[in-house]
Amino acid sequence: MKNFMAIYIGTPDSMEKWKHLSDEEKQQRMQEGMVAWHGWMEKHSDILVESGGPLGKTKRIDPTGISDVRNNMTGYTIIKAESHEAAAKLFEGHPHFSIFPGDSVELMECMPIPTM
Repeated sequence: MKNFMAIYIGTPDSMEKWKHLSDEEKQQRMQEGMVAWHGWMEKHSDILVESGGPLGKTKRIDPTGISDVRNNMTGYTIIKAESHEAAAKLFEGHPHFSIFPGDSVELMECMPIPTM
């Protein structure tokens, strides 16, 4: 089994649509979303390496210093699966984009650090 990191993506356009929902509709979708999210986590508890969570504001550190930046990453989860394709299939119909204002899930293998 290999480990894969899923990064939940949400663009400013999706958040803008969310902002235009009524407070009642936001609350309802949030409640439905959390029930669905926890259901997904429970259903896949045997392959969860790290349940992850929401991501906050971003700082970029480079040779010139530290700066505030914006990206579209909203959260993460680490799972284990036999293959990249098998891992990707686990996110079909995920609550991130079926209930919340998420756009996509990006999935990459967590590679081992090369030995010297």
